[in-house]
Amino acid sequence: MGTTISFKRPDGKDATGYLANAARGNAPGVIVIQEWWGLSENIKALTDRFALAGFDALAPDLYKGVVVPYHDAEEANRQMTSLDFMDATTQTVRGAAAYLARNGAKVGLTGFCMGGAVTIIGAAKIPELTAGVAFYGIPPEQAAKPADVKIPLQGHFANKDDWCTPAAVDAFEAAMKAAGKDFEAFRYDADHAFVNEQRAAVHDREAAELAWGRAIDFFKKHLG
Repeated sequence: MGTTISFKRPDGKDATGYLANAARGNAPGVIVIQEWWGLSENIKALTDRFALAGFDALAPDLYKGVVVPYHDAEEANRQMTSLDFMDATTQTVRGAAAYLARNGAKVGLTGFCMGGAVTIIGAAKIPELTAGVAFYGIPPEQAAKPADVKIPLQGHFANKDDWCTPAAVDAFEAAMKAAGKDFEAFRYDADHAFVNEQRAAVHDREAAELAWGRAIDFFKKHLG
């Protein structure tokens, strides 16, 4: 459904991504951020699904062509830890936001796992955004403090998550509320990465569909 495009970062460098357009003109935009595996077929399928829901959706390729097989968590971790998160967010993701906003559209940001953390960093650092939805990812405070978040944010988290743990989610939610931020958190009795249909060991269709519906409603409310 979608296609690979190139777009400009604020620093003038080129970036690439997977773009899927909505059927209607003048659609709002949603940026979709990959898991630590890279710009996988699962992320492309979710980008297509956002387009079918009425959004122009763009998934920037933060690993520049590298896609890690699901069995190789060690390599995925190596790719993620070698990523410059601030450059990826304030340059590549912001460039994607500017691309989607070029016709005056409102733009939202969402991401999964590593992309959830990028979403929260973007919520604090990217002025072109209107709303964000983070799936089971929270950045360290030195990357983005809850008090710095500037847009309404929704989060989806798994109770059986040993990476983005329930304790971390509780602490983040408390900090967001203490800072007076517009934040709603949903918790599911599921595993980390429960939205990923390609990973049968962790995919939970009921939780995934519930989270998806909530995310779409949230974006429609804030983006139009």
